[in-house]
Amino acid sequence: MTMSPSPVPDPYEVLGVSREATPSEIAAAYRALVRHLHPDAAHAPTDPARLTEVLAAYAELRDPRRRATDDRDHPAPSPCREPISIPVRIHRPGARSQPDLRVGPVRRHLH
Repeated sequence: MTMSPSPVPDPYEVLGVSREATPSEIAAAYRALVRHLHPDAAHAPTDPARLTEVLAAYAELRDPRRRATDDRDHPAPSPCREPISIPVRIHRPGARSQPDLRVGPVRRHLH
């Protein structure tokens, strides 16, 4: 008995962007998902299969030729997954009571 290969997921669906998304929107969605799913950055257990899907989807959509081929071969949108909630932190300059502590490189002066 041979198993049929699993259907390749729609890269737009995997990244959660529309088919009309710009390259910068695709890259932003990719970065947010990788930050959320990467085992080194996540505070909770992650799904390695989902991270692999995200990496493959971005590889497909970042190359204009591969993206055009995918758009031509798969014109109909597939049913959408449940949306993923990704926490976003917004840093406002005036929100802190003290200024940020910034440290630069150490300079040694030879006299």
